[in-house]
Amino acid sequence: MSLMYLQTLWKPLQQIVWNLILLTAGSAACAVAINGLLIPQRFVSGGFTGLALALHYLVPWLSVAVLYFLFNVPLFIASWFLVNRRFFLYSVVGMVIFSAAVAWVQVTIPLEDPLLSALLAGIIMGAGSGVILRSLGSAGGTDILSVILLQRLSVQPGTTFLAFNVFILAVCVFLFSLEIVLYTLIYMYVSSQIINVVITGLSQRKAIFIVSSQWEAISRQILQEIHRGLTVLHGEGGYSGSRRRVIYTVVTFRELGLLKQIIRREDPEAFVVVTDTREVMGHRIGNQPHW
Repeated sequence: MSLMYLQTLWKPLQQIVWNLILLTAGSAACAVAINGLLIPQRFVSGGFTGLALALHYLVPWLSVAVLYFLFNVPLFIASWFLVNRRFFLYSVVGMVIFSAAVAWVQVTIPLEDPLLSALLAGIIMGAGSGVILRSLGSAGGTDILSVILLQRLSVQPGTTFLAFNVFILAVCVFLFSLEIVLYTLIYMYVSSQIINVVITGLSQRKAIFIVSSQWEAISRQILQEIHRGLTVLHGEGGYSGSRRRVIYTVVTFRELGLLKQIIRREDPEAFVVVTDTREVMGHRIGNQPHW
């Protein structure tokens, strides 16, 4: 009985440990970007981190970590009602880890060129934020806002970060030099693109339409070789008026090459359309984040 009980607890414990690892690794990466590049270059950043940095520059004795912690209280209340309790709890832990990382992870990156610093900061911060959002929680701030908008309006997290941050920068123009703000904009654009790649780009799905007289053979091979479901649609040629069958299926990026081989083997004259997907919901093939 005790062994079965331990086995029952093992999977949830694994999930908790894995998410804590993601939150810690992502927060450490973000702290490297903030303390190693943003603060030395006096870049403003965006979102709640940007607000904390701006106040820190104006009043140096105010800690970035403490300010970030305090700014997050309203958004955590929103996450309790608009997302779910699990996300809220993980986000509280994530925000504490993030604040601790910013306070304790102090690094020196020997890079003086502001443009190169902006690019590197965008890569590191985007990767760190993406890793955090791959967990079941967030590090607070605009992470929570991006999750709410993704669930409610299907707005990509990188787009939310960029739009919100541009608004923050428009205000910062009056407090800091235009040059610093423009370098910061470069950093935030790079960061937003990296976030999208980490969250959805690595698990992108392809939607395929196949018009072929050999639709039965192609369908059979998709089911047997790729093990993906499909839907056979009834179509009609716009010019000829002849009845056609159209195969519709969704595959992963890695499976696309095998699907093309099947189509070329069964019907080299098939008409094929391959389209990118933003989100896919469904058993086994779905790629939506799990918040």
